[in-house]
Amino acid sequence: MQMLYNSDSYVVVQLDVPDADGAESPQGGYEIVDKFAKKEIFIQGALAARFRAGVEQLVAAGPTPDAFDEFIEGYAAWAQQPLSLH
Repeated sequence: MQMLYNSDSYVVVQLDVPDADGAESPQGGYEIVDKFAKKEIFIQGALAARFRAGVEQLVAAGPTPDAFDEFIEGYAAWAQQPLSLH
């Protein structure tokens, strides 16, 4: 687990689940937490790959924190899972 992004609005954590050979597994993905809505979503597979590609494009363009938040907002809007503390 690796925190990739943390702003006043969002947290993005990358979760890697290695397979038996230690290689990256399709089981991994990204958890996106919307701090204001107090909801989270876990994305994996093709959606996670699209998310990663979008982030890489933002990084190449030299984004601002507002640009990252705007991009993440598009994925966080799908969040249905209420955030709970353990």
